[in-house]
Amino acid sequence: MVRVQFGPASRVTAVRAVLAVGVAGLTLRGLGEPLSGRLTAVLVAVSAVALALDALDGYVARRTGTSSAFGARFDMETDAFLIAVLSVHVAPRLGWWVLAIGAMRYAYVLAGWALTWLRRPTRPRYWAKVVAAVQGVVLTVAAATLLPDQVARLAVGLALVLLVESFGHDVIWQWRHRHDPEPVPRPPAGVVSGVAVVALWLALAPPRLADGIGPADFARIPVEGLVLVALAVVLPVRGRRLLAVVLGLLLTALAVLRGLGLGFDLYLGRSFHVLGDWSYLPKGVEVLRDTRGGPVAVLTVVGLVALVVAVAVGLTWAAGRVARAAAARPRTTWRALAALGTVWVLCAAFGGPVDRVAAAGSAGLVVDTVDQVRADHHDTRVFARELAADPFAATPGDRLLRGLRGKDVLLVWFESYGRVALEDSWFAPSVVDVLEQGDHELSAAGYHARSAFLTSPTFGAGSWLAHATLQSGAWTNGERRYGQLLASDRLSLTRAFGDAGWRTVFDVPANTRDWPEGAAYYGFDRLYDSRDVGYHGPRFGYAPIPDQYTLDHLRRTELGRGPRPPVFAEVDLVSSHHPWAPVPEELPWAEVGDGSAYDGMPERGAAAVDGHRDPEAAQRNYAASVRYTWRTLISFLTTYPDPDRVVVIVGDHQPHSFVSGRDAGHDVPISVLAQDPAVIRRIHDWGWQPGILPGPDAPVWRMDAVRDRFLTAYGPAE
Repeated sequence: MVRVQFGPASRVTAVRAVLAVGVAGLTLRGLGEPLSGRLTAVLVAVSAVALALDALDGYVARRTGTSSAFGARFDMETDAFLIAVLSVHVAPRLGWWVLAIGAMRYAYVLAGWALTWLRRPTRPRYWAKVVAAVQGVVLTVAAATLLPDQVARLAVGLALVLLVESFGHDVIWQWRHRHDPEPVPRPPAGVVSGVAVVALWLALAPPRLADGIGPADFARIPVEGLVLVALAVVLPVRGRRLLAVVLGLLLTALAVLRGLGLGFDLYLGRSFHVLGDWSYLPKGVEVLRDTRGGPVAVLTVVGLVALVVAVAVGLTWAAGRVARAAAARPRTTWRALAALGTVWVLCAAFGGPVDRVAAAGSAGLVVDTVDQVRADHHDTRVFARELAADPFAATPGDRLLRGLRGKDVLLVWFESYGRVALEDSWFAPSVVDVLEQGDHELSAAGYHARSAFLTSPTFGAGSWLAHATLQSGAWTNGERRYGQLLASDRLSLTRAFGDAGWRTVFDVPANTRDWPEGAAYYGFDRLYDSRDVGYHGPRFGYAPIPDQYTLDHLRRTELGRGPRPPVFAEVDLVSSHHPWAPVPEELPWAEVGDGSAYDGMPERGAAAVDGHRDPEAAQRNYAASVRYTWRTLISFLTTYPDPDRVVVIVGDHQPHSFVSGRDAGHDVPISVLAQDPAVIRRIHDWGWQPGILPGPDAPVWRMDAVRDRFLTAYGPAE
C-alpha cells in the first residue's frame, strides 16, 4: 500500500478545500432563494481567500521539499471544484452557458475513463496554471456583481475561450502521443464506482432546492436504485448493458422534466405539461434573444443541448458501471440490498420525519406524468365539446353588436397588468395615485368608466392564452387548448365585429414575424407588427416600441376622421413586459413622429435586473412601467377625445412571482371607458365599479365570461 504524505502544503490545500465547500453551501442556498447582499459578500470574500491560498500551497511545497503527485492532484481537484461551484453561482445571472467552465474539467476526466489516450499525463505548462487562475478570478469578480452584466458576461466569455484553448492544447498533445509505449495510469476502481453511485443517486433522488437543503436530502434511499442493483445481479451481461442504456436515457428525460417543471413553477406558477407545453421553449428563446441579445440566446441553447447530451452519456455510463460492480460481488450486493431495503421499508411505514428517507421520486414522477398525459387526452375531448357548444355560432352578423354601431372599439391589452399593481404590494400606492389622478382627468374630459377584475387563465407569461380566452369565451389555459381553439370555428370577438361591419385591426409591436395561424382564426383585416409601423427609434429591450408610439401610429393610420367604417382594434401595449426596463420617457404627442425622438432614452433608463436575485429592483421597474403605460393611455384619451370611441383596457396576467408573490392569484383589472353614457348604461347590471380603479371588493369574473356577456349587453337594441 502506498502511504500518502499529508505535508504542510497539503494542509494549506485542505484549508482551501474547506473554504470551497463553504462557497458550495452558499451557492446551493442561492439556488433555492437569492442570496442577500451580505451573504454574497461573504461568498466573494471566502472565494477570494481560497484563490489567494492557491498561490501559497505551491510555494510551501517548494520551500519545504514536500512536492508530491498526491499534493498536485489534491490541488488540481480543489481548484476544479471551486471553479465549478462559482460557475453554478454565476450562471443564473449571466447565462447557463457559464456552466461549461465548471464542467470542463469533469467532462475531460469522464472522457478519459472511456478513451484511454486522454489519461496520458501531459507535460506541466505554466500557461495552463495561468488559465486556471484566470477562471477563478473572473468568476469571483462576476459573483461580486460589481461589473455591469454585459461586461461581466464578456469577461467570463473570454475566460471560457482561454479554457477551451488550454484543454484543446492538452487534448491535441495526447492525441499525437496516443501510441507512445509508456503505460497510461488508470483511475482507482473504487473511486470510479463511487462517482457512478453518486451520479445515479443525484439523478434518482435529487435535492429539492426550492425547499432548502437539509440533512434529510443526503440520507434518502431511492427505491429505484435498489431495483436497478437487484436487476444487475440477475441479468446476463447483454441485459445489464441494455438496462444501463434504458436507465440512462430515462433518467435524462426525467432530469429534463424536473428542470422544466421548476422553470414553469417559478415563472408561470403551474406545472409543465408534456402535451402542448414544448412550444414554450422556442418562445422562451425569442424572449431571451430580445432581452439579452442574439449571442446570449445562441450560447444558452448550445449550452443546454450540450448539458443534456453530457447528462445522458454520464448517466448511461454510471448505470453501466454500478451494474457491473454489483454483478461482480453478488453476495455483498445482496447483503447491502437487504439492509438498505429494510431501512427503506421501515422509514416508509413509520412516516413522519423519516418518511423522506424512503425516496421514490423518480417512479412517482413517471406515474404523475403518465396520469397527466391521460388527463390531458381526456381534456382534449372535453374542450372540443365546449368549443362546439357556441351560443352565438348561428347569430347573423346584422344581429351582433347593434349597441355599438358607428363606434370605434379598442380592445387594449395591458401587458403584465395584474391585481398586485393595485393592492397588497409596497409599490401599489404609486400606481393607485396615477389612476386616481387619471380618474379626475378622464371625468373632466367627459369619460365614463366601469372597472372590475377578471381571473386570467395564465400567470407570469403566455399573454396569448388570455387573449384567446377573452376573445373566444372558452377557457384556454394551455398550449394544447390554444392549438385546438385556433383550429376551430369558435366565434371570436374580432370575427363578430367583422361580421357586423367593422374594420378589424391587430396592432402588436412586439411581433417580429408573420402570424398566419392566429390571423386565420381571429379574422383580422389588417395586422401591424414591428416591421410595418414606421418606427425609426431605438429598441427598449423586449418591448421594442414605446406604447405611446403604438397608440399614436394607430390614431394616425386607422382612427382618422373622414368616411370610413368603424374600427375594432386589438392593441397590445408591451412597455410593461418583463424585464420592465428601460421604460420610455413620455413625449408631447406632437413630437412622437417616427420615433427618432426616443433616441438616447434606453441608455438613460433603468437597467433590467434578474428578478429572482434582486426582486425589489424588479418590482420598482415593474411599477414604473405600469405607471408609464397608464399615464400614456390617460394622456391619449384626453388629448384625442372621441364621443364615438369605446375603450376596453384589460391586463393579460399577473407579473412573475418575484414581483407578485407565490400566492398572488390570477386576477387582472379590466376597465370599460366611453364618452357616450349609453354605452356604460348597457353594462349597468354587471355591477362593475365607477372609474378606472377597481377596489378590493370589485366583482371578479373568469376571463372566459367576457365574450358572451359583452355580445349580450351590446346585442340587438331594445
